[in-house]
Amino acid sequence: GGILLYWMIGRNRRKYSWKELNEDKAIKEYLARIKEQQGSEKVILEDSEVFSKLSPLVEKTSGFKPTENNEVVLLKDGKATFDAIFNALETADKYIYLLYYIFEEGELADRLFQLFRKKTAEGVKIKIIYDGVGSYTLSKKYIKDLKSIDVEVYQFLPFKLGRFLASINYRNHRKIIIVDGEVAFTGGINISDKYLKGDIVLGKWHDMHLQLRGASVKDLEVVFTIDWFLVSGDKSVLEVALPKLSKQVGDQIVQIVYGGPDDYFSPIGQTYFSMINNAKKYIYITNPYVIPGTAILRALEVAANSGVDVRLLVSAKADSVLVNWSVRSYFESMLKAGVKIYQFPDGFLHSKIIVSDDEIVSIGTANMDIRSFEQNYEVNALVYDAKTAKLLRQEFLNEVKRSIVLDYETFINRPYLDKLKEGFAKVFSPLL
Repeated sequence: GGILLYWMIGRNRRKYSWKELNEDKAIKEYLARIKEQQGSEKVILEDSEVFSKLSPLVEKTSGFKPTENNEVVLLKDGKATFDAIFNALETADKYIYLLYYIFEEGELADRLFQLFRKKTAEGVKIKIIYDGVGSYTLSKKYIKDLKSIDVEVYQFLPFKLGRFLASINYRNHRKIIIVDGEVAFTGGINISDKYLKGDIVLGKWHDMHLQLRGASVKDLEVVFTIDWFLVSGDKSVLEVALPKLSKQVGDQIVQIVYGGPDDYFSPIGQTYFSMINNAKKYIYITNPYVIPGTAILRALEVAANSGVDVRLLVSAKADSVLVNWSVRSYFESMLKAGVKIYQFPDGFLHSKIIVSDDEIVSIGTANMDIRSFEQNYEVNALVYDAKTAKLLRQEFLNEVKRSIVLDYETFINRPYLDKLKEGFAKVFSPLL
């Protein structure tokens, strides 16, 4: 039975079966042209060992170099995020690109529709990609209405019974907005009213998003362009030159890292692994889905045993019972190694943040689990900036003060039934 299940759902079919398709050749040629446009000039951050090790890793596995002259704005929770997004969308005069894992109908979707109708009437080109599974509730009527106002809309890997394994397992978990090539947004927040109103079961949803200006916007646009080619089949989009930056907008260094099931290496997984291994003083991790697998688990244990202040902030509530028990199944060994684990009690904490040594921050869409490393299409932004790192370190410490700290001695004496549930859930952890 195990052999059969592995053959059906354990193998990465994208990596080993689809790699030589013509679309992959076209994407490689496109990325080669983008790399040529970037030139050979390197960004140098003095006295930073983590930068010297991490940035070449990301460049090799994901393709993007670190970029200077960026402006990074942290957006905490739904209201601040959507206020900034709608303000940026209002300024669009050329194009708007959106890519979302979850696009749900409601007040936000209605506001977007009204804004899109206004912008398309002004001649603004609008393209939308939504994930076929994450946005399964999005109605045909809403999509038809979008198309009626000249919005181009495509579904990423529609769910098909005839291609069950291929269509359900490889999801596009990215969240990207590009406005005129000048401003971009990415992070953990989807298009859903629950980020403003919460929900009955979990309460308020907490998350972190980024607004970016500068050279990093072009890299996010490259990611969107590749995904647009995959869903539309329109090869001409790969031949359009990226817009030149109009001016210097900031002084922060940003590097975009993206990955998916068709990567030989796991760019996101290796980035997390490298950040943990290179931490010298502390590494603080906020993530709702920590199902680390052997490599990341050992890295966390080694860092903690080596005297690094390793802290993990997870949500006390979860949107999946099975995932919640699977996450808890890893706590005992981490606590024994000295990892400090906190459970956030106020609503659902959905942020995906790593901050380390007052030097580097990772914010994006990727959870710390096998699905994000191997099966989902994800994107993160690495910010090499002391000011941003210190802000998020303090934010983390503030959240910890109102969270529940787990104690190793108390945790190992938890009820036997809890241990049984954790063990059962852990069996399914590679699929969650």
